[in-house]
Amino acid sequence: MSFDLALVFQSLPQIVEGAGLTIQLHLLSLALGTMLAVGLALMRIAPNPLLSWPALIYIYVFRGTPLLVQVAIVYYGLAQFEFVRNSLLWPVLREPFWCAILAFTLNVAAYTAEILRGGIQGVDRGLHEAARALGIKARHRFMHITVPIAVRLSIPAYGNEMISLLKGTALVSMITMYDITGVARTIVSRTFAPYEIFISAAIVYLALTWVIQQGVKLAEARFGRYLKK
Repeated sequence: MSFDLALVFQSLPQIVEGAGLTIQLHLLSLALGTMLAVGLALMRIAPNPLLSWPALIYIYVFRGTPLLVQVAIVYYGLAQFEFVRNSLLWPVLREPFWCAILAFTLNVAAYTAEILRGGIQGVDRGLHEAARALGIKARHRFMHITVPIAVRLSIPAYGNEMISLLKGTALVSMITMYDITGVARTIVSRTFAPYEIFISAAIVYLALTWVIQQGVKLAEARFGRYLKK
């Protein structure tokens, strides 16, 4: 069977329709996961082990297990518990969309917390000492010195996490959701041309990745505008 280039372009509009769901999953999970990651990062660097150890264990578990397993546990596992089915959250948790959001959010939080921790701890200690010598309070030192520098240091790794999450959203196709990969699999079942169809899906993913990369570049330029060239 020869390669059908026309089929690649014919399937692109249908696959692009699935990009809407992919983008929703990506942006919502990224926003919720980042908010959770801020708290985890602060717990992680806290001197109190009652704060740092729970954060460390959480991060270890979610970074140490595949995202595929996490999605499966949330989608198939939560329904096994009667108290979950009887809870007020069940109308939400029985929906594949929100199960995917929950799994992705928890995963993103673990990785992003470590990225933020690295950024915070990467701030030059001399800046803190200089600010302390000037009489600047600890809270103000953290907000006006540590946070801006930590954000700048974290941007490249955070950009990688954004791209990794984008690719990870493909896993929702296994829980009956029609994202980019889900739509592609449906087309393959009709055309029996997996090679051409998944190349079309790859083109859409590459386009979205390019958008993320450009956004990361702009963010790096924005936060690094005062650095000497």
